Amino acid sequence: MSETPMNNEADAVAAPAVRFADFGLAPEIQRALADQGYVHPTPIQAQAIPVVLQGRDVMGAAQTGTGKTAGFSLPIIQLLLAHANSSMSPARHPVRALVLTPTRELAVQVADNVKAYAQHTPLRSTVVFGGMDMKPQTETLRKGVEIVIATPGRLLDHVEQKNISLAQVQMLVMDEADRMLDMGFLPDLQRIINLLPKKRQNLMFSATFSPEIKKLANSFLDQPVLIEVARSNATAEKVTQVVYKVDEEQKRDVVEFLIRQRALKQVIVFSNTKIGASRLSRHLEQCGIKASAIHGDKTQQERMAALEAFKKGEIEVLVATDVAARGLDISDLPCVINFDLPYNAEDYVHRIGRTGRAGASGDAISVYSDKDERLLADIEKLIKQTVQRGELSNFTPRARSRDRDGERAERGERRPRAGAPESGRGESGRGESGRGERGERPARSYGAGPVPRREKIDPWFLKPYEPSNAPRREATQAAAGTPAKPKQKLAALLGGLPKPQA
Repeated sequence: MSETPMNNEADAVAAPAVRFADFGLAPEIQRALADQGYVHPTPIQAQAIPVVLQGRDVMGAAQTGTGKTAGFSLPIIQLLLAHANSSMSPARHPVRALVLTPTRELAVQVADNVKAYAQHTPLRSTVVFGGMDMKPQTETLRKGVEIVIATPGRLLDHVEQKNISLAQVQMLVMDEADRMLDMGFLPDLQRIINLLPKKRQNLMFSATFSPEIKKLANSFLDQPVLIEVARSNATAEKVTQVVYKVDEEQKRDVVEFLIRQRALKQVIVFSNTKIGASRLSRHLEQCGIKASAIHGDKTQQERMAALEAFKKGEIEVLVATDVAARGLDISDLPCVINFDLPYNAEDYVHRIGRTGRAGASGDAISVYSDKDERLLADIEKLIKQTVQRGELSNFTPRARSRDRDGERAERGERRPRAGAPESGRGESGRGESGRGERGERPARSYGAGPVPRREKIDPWFLKPYEPSNAPRREATQAAAGTPAKPKQKLAALLGGLPKPQA
């Protein structure tokens, strides 16, 4: 694979003068863009759209929030219009374009954009992802769709159940391909590629291109055009970055302090773990801040409901794991906070890319402790800049005991069930883990010290010795004058008696 680079600096400068009308897009597409209020493309759109329309393979690298989705979806719709028809037959609507995304949230976002751009055309599109019932997805696929946006695992589920055929796919898009590799989708991606026709157009878009991604690109891209509108792994210039060093046990209080000090009413806080996200969300709610958590243990309905409430302003703080770092497109998000620095430095770029989108300004705040020094160094090495260190003024650490749930988690203990006292003991002093609710024996109390073990004793062994009153049979027979029956010899027992002597 040989890459054809483009002069990104010159094109980026000239990009504001370019209009979507200059690309020769169909009137139906231009009408949809007008409905969205779009006139001038972003730099990645200005460079990618003409190349994709030429049928070339593309590797597009741009910062998160710069409009990569429109950069590939608009030319896809334009190229597929030649096959558009209003027939009701599913055979007239085969899958011709496939877009793969790493997360459900990103898949939904891409699908919404494609639907908006193609709303005035006969082209059909749909989205399939896990965590949802397959039946509605199956019904839609069997009716026929030209554009499918999918997560790899659920797509293969539909392939195995013969709900979808990929035999006529003409265009393949991998969006955020580096994230798909991080999530272990490489075997699934290879299986999907093997199901596609050999002759097709391939597009790969991402905010970062790691060596692993370039190796994957070499395996299926054909002389791609490399488009980079900004330095690789760079962060948006209008996003102000600052980090605060605090003690590990003070991080939750610091996040609460920053939210109140800055009067933030819409902020995403990132945590590395699901339990950490839930605990932080619960802590903020206890402090009177409207918060909710989204992570992999939440159902898709719960995640979508929380995200919708956040967009409406019903929730002030959305605490999320990296499952939400890609694909969340929230307009005018003023701030993101890293409660935990990410283990993968590239995730930092995607996290703070949730703010400062489409040229807007934003703040990216991170808190870290001594144990996170290496993670911060990796981030600064990747983005090739030193993140500003901040000083917390007027912050007073709260004097409180360590979180009991955290202590239990570290010791591997189970949390008490809902409604149980925090101490784990009821008013009677018995452990709440007893089984009294089901009529079984309650747990033993450990109050004043060790309880001596009581062994069960058979009463028979407590009785005094009593000699048997039954006389021996031989003595009874002798007293009665009855001769005792002679004992049989051993030979008789072995099957024979000695012959009598003559």
